[in-house]
Amino acid sequence: MTGKHARKKSNGMKDCYFCKGRVSEQKVKVDFRWGHKLKIIENVPAAVCQQCGETYFQSEVYKTMQKLAASRKKPAARLTVDVHRFRQAV
Repeated sequence: MTGKHARKKSNGMKDCYFCKGRVSEQKVKVDFRWGHKLKIIENVPAAVCQQCGETYFQSEVYKTMQKLAASRKKPAARLTVDVHRFRQAV
């Protein structure tokens, strides 16, 4: 979701589109899915609701994440991720 849904109050603070909570600028880690791949992008500038956790990105930031995910540039690090299949309790 892009930052277009965050509303600005008259004092310059933003409030969350969903819960009206206070939104603050932070650097976040994003689990970005690109096709069948999972890319983790660190230090992404975002606006995060302090009440519900909704995250907002400026459109240029999101476009940069897409370019990073699509690039063949060597990643800063590699991780191994466990995958589990959900089974309904009997």
